[in-house]
Amino acid sequence: MPLPIFEKSVFETILARRSVRKFKAKKVEHSTIRNLLEAAVRAPTAIHQEPWAFVIIQDKPLLKSLSDQAKPIFLAEMHQHRAEHADYKLDIFDTPDFNIFHNANTLIVICGKTASPFFAADCWLAAENLMLAACAMELGSCVIGSALPAFNVPSVRAKLRIPDNFSVVAPIIIGYPDEEITPALRKNPVVFSSITAH
Repeated sequence: MPLPIFEKSVFETILARRSVRKFKAKKVEHSTIRNLLEAAVRAPTAIHQEPWAFVIIQDKPLLKSLSDQAKPIFLAEMHQHRAEHADYKLDIFDTPDFNIFHNANTLIVICGKTASPFFAADCWLAAENLMLAACAMELGSCVIGSALPAFNVPSVRAKLRIPDNFSVVAPIIIGYPDEEITPALRKNPVVFSSITAH
């Protein structure tokens, strides 16, 4: 498979990556998705388990249906933990027109084989590889954590053909950004100690 050529260095790509929530109508090509998955599966993996698998959804009516199912489930979970998330704005999830996938054309769901002892960590490493590759290819991405509870619903899992021995770890929307990507500030690293030999 021919590899894409990137203009950004690895470090430039890391600094440039943002969570994008506004996309153009242009669809992400299958060859591009293959490249993203190739990047994902090159992630580090504990004891060579490679426990990941993927669901690719490029069906906007299905994504809207999944969004409509996910919103009340997510709201119910958040209300149970309201004290822990008092500053989290939930009103938008009550809006009928709000789509938790931000009207993206593509959703890549990273799943992990639960028998693997570190499947969640491995899948998150794969997710970061995928999102950095997307950024390098001038695509936008965003993890949609509010979709996770819906992926535990048996009817949703059956519709997406997710086997019982896999758990959904990271739902990620991908698309061509339709907004200006602005610099994001980050706090300085917190270092508890730095120990060097004398």
